[in-house]
Amino acid sequence: MQFSSYADLRSSLLSGKTTCEAVTAGYLERIRSHEGDNIYITVFAEEAMERARQLDLKLAGGAAPGRLFGLPMAIKDNISMKGVRLTCASKMLENYESVYDATAVQRLESEDAIFLGKTNMDEFAMGSSNENSAFGPVPNPFDSTRVPGGSSGGSAAAVAAGLCMVALGSDTGGSVRQPAGFCDIVGLKPTYGRISRYGLVAFASSFDQIGVLSLNCRDAALVLGVLAGVDPRDATSSSHPVASYGEEMDALSLEGLRVGVPEEFFNEGLNPDVANIVRERLESLRERGAELIDIKLPNSDYAIAAYYILVTAEASSNLARFDGARYGYRSAAADDLSSMYVKSRTEGFGAEVKRRIMLGTYVLSAGYYDTYYKKAQQVRRVFQDRYREALGKVDVIAGPTSPFPPFGIGDKTADPLEMYLADVYTVPASIVGMPALSVPVGYDSTGLPVGIHLISNFFEEGRMLGIARHLERPESSRKPAISNH
Repeated sequence: MQFSSYADLRSSLLSGKTTCEAVTAGYLERIRSHEGDNIYITVFAEEAMERARQLDLKLAGGAAPGRLFGLPMAIKDNISMKGVRLTCASKMLENYESVYDATAVQRLESEDAIFLGKTNMDEFAMGSSNENSAFGPVPNPFDSTRVPGGSSGGSAAAVAAGLCMVALGSDTGGSVRQPAGFCDIVGLKPTYGRISRYGLVAFASSFDQIGVLSLNCRDAALVLGVLAGVDPRDATSSSHPVASYGEEMDALSLEGLRVGVPEEFFNEGLNPDVANIVRERLESLRERGAELIDIKLPNSDYAIAAYYILVTAEASSNLARFDGARYGYRSAAADDLSSMYVKSRTEGFGAEVKRRIMLGTYVLSAGYYDTYYKKAQQVRRVFQDRYREALGKVDVIAGPTSPFPPFGIGDKTADPLEMYLADVYTVPASIVGMPALSVPVGYDSTGLPVGIHLISNFFEEGRMLGIARHLERPESSRKPAISNH
């Protein structure tokens, strides 16, 4: 038995039409049938079934069900769960077990969610295709020869293929939104600090944010409401009041809404199919009362350059702790302290992680700090000012999620710079720390998914979800993934 939304599942659970145990068993069976797809790194078969049985007993005993009662969820494998492997899809942490729960995990468990397992990803969240995993690539559920996007490709594929109902990912420059666009689902990155990062393995600390991947906007709003809020264990978490995102979403009217469409997002590098689908879907908002306003975001082409200078610098610092001394992989070939550091990191890290560490170390070095890192921080401030100015004139900024549909596995691995361009539309929201999401809106001429990307002002997730709800297609028009057949 499959459900198109958590509302449908919850209704069936609370009415007694089904049980948490039956639902969980169904999802685990589908996960077993997809073992060769590398979507999950670790599956919690016994633990999930035991939790499902306990939740059924809780309901039978008359206790009030939590807000996420019985919701089958997956967790990206860079988020800590006590006593469970935390690999970051890297040989460096292949056998490491976390010693504590992330705040996000604690909050989901407190509302009766069920965790099915931990999903594959690009190593240490560095990538745009899920091809950088030490456990192998993940295929796109709509075409197994293509990528699901990255770095949260496993989480996106799990939702799209019906191997969970909602998944957590992490988003540094688009790693929730871009795979959501490639996999025909909703991917939400909230305002920086809206969700605690406690328990999220750091890639670039001033960018990283836990995000939500789901089949629809309503499920994303529900899970965000559980996750959001200040956390004393994360100094960067925000004390801004947590809204009722579902109510804000439902209350939004398109009448008089101002949608900013940057001309820079529709340049010659954009796939024609993607451009036509996005423009056509945005026009549907105009037909229902919204106003489409052409805006300019000059120098948008500098976003990727600034982003990769800043995140590689932070990655170089954050990943210095993985040295073979305290935990994680240690080379058996080391014969002194220096060779232990060098060989453990050489053997433990994959090519993309090593590339970014070296780039980050270079831009932070004494001779180049002002030329590269300092200048990129100045560019970041310019972007923040321009996006604040733009969102003072419009309610949301809209454009494509990706400049092209899902590309073939192996197509871009030989050219890192071309791979980095997959995030060209998602990176600006990460640079400025504003909330953003991808919502599925159609399929190109070959049947591959296309998403629209929305950026809203700080802490306006409810309004942004409301706009996305008017863009998302009815469930009946959603093309089933091949791997869901």
